[in-house]
Amino acid sequence: MRIGIFSDIHANYEALSTVVSAYKKENIDIYFCLGDIVGYGADPDLCCSIVKDMVERCVIGNHDAAVTDKMDYSYYYDSAKAVLDLHKSLLSKENMEWLSSLKFKEIIEIDKDLQIQLSHGSPLRPQEFEYIFTLEQARELLYNFDDLPKLNFIGHSHLYRVYALYPGEVVEVNATKFGIRKDCKYIISVGSVGQPRDYDNRAGYCILDTDKMEFEIKRVAYDIETAAQKIKDAGIDPTFANRLFIGI
Repeated sequence: MRIGIFSDIHANYEALSTVVSAYKKENIDIYFCLGDIVGYGADPDLCCSIVKDMVERCVIGNHDAAVTDKMDYSYYYDSAKAVLDLHKSLLSKENMEWLSSLKFKEIIEIDKDLQIQLSHGSPLRPQEFEYIFTLEQARELLYNFDDLPKLNFIGHSHLYRVYALYPGEVVEVNATKFGIRKDCKYIISVGSVGQPRDYDNRAGYCILDTDKMEFEIKRVAYDIETAAQKIKDAGIDPTFANRLFIGI
């Protein structure tokens, strides 16, 4: 089975539509999304409609939770709050109900030897949206090693990071494509479709091949100019437009 896994679209239709087109060349069987479909960008409702019709499973991100009143976002900085307020008004009733129905985590049994968990933040306390993008943060999961599924896919940081967990040890995997080893468990942060933050402004998307037991992240250039201009035209803080060009 070939599974498409992606996260953090952030209402960026241009990035999402380009990723969807790229996936069509990859013989994908099913898709999983790790949340944050809304926030920052200009097309929250359109992106929700696309993801809703596309994916087999999707978990809720912190921005999704904010617009559906599942979390308090009053402490967010003013520009981010303003976008979420705007997105609340732009989402259709159907898409708002769909976002509200999403869980904080999903566990999928691929077969008797392979269990996958999806969450936006840390797989241990997904409702708290904790970040994992450093070795130190990954090491904290060792205390709960036995409770973790084989593969744990997360988003939230907008960074591509892979950590292989062994009892008592964590190793960072510095590869864009690698084979899944039998003797460890993985935390895989899949990067971002709509707002990468690793100084590579291309949209990120991932593929898990469960027959070959291989994982790969790919990047694809998209029409940043249009995405950025739509943000400005919507009256959203232009900082969210400008950062798309830099990849931060």
